[in-house]
Amino acid sequence: MAKYEFTAPYLMCSSDSESMSVGDLLAMEPDASRRFQELWLGYTESLGSPELRREIAALYDTASPEQVLVHAGAEEAIFNFMHVVLKPGDHVVVQAPYYQSLGEVALGIGAHVSPWRGDPKQGWALEIDDLTELLSPRTKLVVVNFPHNPTGFLPTEAFARELAALSRQHGFIIFADEVYRGLELDPRLQLSGFVDLDERAVSLGVMSKTYGLAGLRIGWIATRDRELYDQMAAFKDYTTICNSAPSEFLATLALRNAARLIQRNRKIVHANLDALDDFFADHARWFDWRRPLAGTVAFPRLKEADVDTFCADLVERAGVLLLPGTLYEPGLNHVRVGFGRRDLSQALNQLAAYLAES
Repeated sequence: MAKYEFTAPYLMCSSDSESMSVGDLLAMEPDASRRFQELWLGYTESLGSPELRREIAALYDTASPEQVLVHAGAEEAIFNFMHVVLKPGDHVVVQAPYYQSLGEVALGIGAHVSPWRGDPKQGWALEIDDLTELLSPRTKLVVVNFPHNPTGFLPTEAFARELAALSRQHGFIIFADEVYRGLELDPRLQLSGFVDLDERAVSLGVMSKTYGLAGLRIGWIATRDRELYDQMAAFKDYTTICNSAPSEFLATLALRNAARLIQRNRKIVHANLDALDDFFADHARWFDWRRPLAGTVAFPRLKEADVDTFCADLVERAGVLLLPGTLYEPGLNHVRVGFGRRDLSQALNQLAAYLAES
């Protein structure tokens, strides 16, 4: 992504939803443009503006604004959390395959990381029994990502509650990456935030995925663990200290209109998934496709070639960027496909032409 994201003409692996202009966002409320122009550009509150924290807390059933800590995107929140909670020698279990920071930051601290792998033949489903076998007296943290990047896996509410019960039994903290929460293909399948299921758990959210506003660089954690919250708030004084005032204003505006944004992005996702179903049915010789349950990414298996060679040749010859599964972990002959943006059809046409010539 670092090499090709801003040079490849056809991005087919982006993980975010369709974005919008500042003007389009401001148009969602009658006086928003005036208020934005009058915004004072001084320092903001380190914890996040009270208005923004209220809107974020409303996404959960039990969290209060005082239990929300706003960060500069999800990346800072992951980094700060790991450095507050972990020390060298701690044991961490991470749902795999995983977004790099969810495991690599822990490794950098000196923790031991064990992957909790889903079964690709079962839609990347996880088994609680597999997790139980990985646990040890030194297990400090279990990291999950629901809905999952890159596979689109989404467990049941019963599974989430069972995991929360296991946390209370064994004493580990659940760090739940929930950045795609709200983009379930069937809204009835949306899970409770883990902050609502376990008073020691941490829920991670961000404006980039479900809401399509990556440029705001606004993320957050929500937790009912007061000691952990205070430690993270103190640690943040040594990273960003506080967030951008314009970004906090616009994120607050967006969350007040969250239902409209989610409805728009779900419509894009549904249309793109229908197109992907047709495409992969026509190219079943090349790919093993499984329709995801939620989010904006899927992880089909490449049958016909080595994935690193395939992706490198594809972007050089056809300008189509797919993310090879080996960037998650060695041996994954899969590609990450993103379907949250409106321009997917152009990339599919280019990919079809490339496959026809190969």
